[in-house]
Amino acid sequence: MLPLSMDTITRTERLLLRPAEFAEAVGISRSRAYELIGRGDVPSIRIGASVRVPVNALKEWIARELDAQR
Repeated sequence: MLPLSMDTITRTERLLLRPAEFAEAVGISRSRAYELIGRGDVPSIRIGASVRVPVNALKEWIARELDAQR
């Protein structure tokens, strides 16, 4: 296996996640992810019939949730 450089990681970093990928990233079920997206709790965008969660918006949402719990 070839070692990954930071340049390789940066170039392949995803900007948008599918709801199932979002769910896996934060450790919740797919149905809970769709619930959060549907209620507008988690920022998302539509691309045609597809729903995607922007990674940057997800990080900001997590930070806001952490602040709200302090």
